Parts: sequence; structure tokens; C-alpha cells
Amino acid sequence: MTAPEGHVLLRYDEPLTVVRLGPGADIPAWASSGTLFSVTATAIETSLVCGAAGVPRKARQHGPLTAFAVEGPLDLGLTGVLHGLLAPLAEAEVPVLTLATFDTDWILVAAGHADRAAEAWRRRGIEVRQATPSKSSEGQE
Repeated sequence: MTAPEGHVLLRYDEPLTVVRLGPGADIPAWASSGTLFSVTATAIETSLVCGAAGVPRKARQHGPLTAFAVEGPLDLGLTGVLHGLLAPLAEAEVPVLTLATFDTDWILVAAGHADRAAEAWRRRGIEVRQATPSKSSEGQE
């Protein structure tokens, strides 16, 4: 098993959470702020990944989570990227949640396991760097 050659992981320390809503639920305004905002809807649920700060306490949620993104953009034809990144976490017994966007893959781990995950990757020769906030995430245009 080889590490994903040349891939760098960017660590985003903003606390995130995954929230479960009912099927066909409207997306609440509090959900769209943060480093990462993702909606996945099926016939039986709507799940959100979003910044934890604005999520109401009564919402069914799991977190806080720390996000790691593969520095991209990635070619959509690449194979084995997640395999190479998830194997060290499986060996270190770090549970994960993965997401994909058009440009990259995201790996979310419980905030309490983030340092252990980063160390597991580094032991495999995978570079982990602190992400630099983009101007849009700082509220600047």
C-alpha cells in the first residue's frame, strides 16, 4: 500500500458538525457559514456538514469535527487517493467521514482525534499543513 504520491492535506481547525434533518427539509440559514458547507439529501434524510458555531443545541448532530482537504484541484479520473489516505487512519483506529467536491476530497475526523490522524499521515510520508483561510472565509471580498 503506498501513500498518495505528491498529495498534501490541508487542516482546517474550525469546529464542524454533521446535522441530520428530515427528508426534504429546508436548509436553515445557520448552516451556510463556515469553512465547509455540504448538503446530502436522500429519500429518508437530509444531512448537513457545517460550522458548529451556529447550530442550535436541539438539532440532532455529531461533532465537533476537524476537516482535512486534499490540496487540489484533483483530476476526477484519479484512483486510489482516498484509499491511500484512509488506510493509515484505519490502522490508527480513527473514525472518519468523507466528502467529495468537484475539486477535491475532504476527510473529517472527531476533533479529539485530529492530531492522531495528522501523525498517522505524517508517519506514512503524507504532508499535513495548516490551511490558510481564504479571503471569502474571512469576510473579505
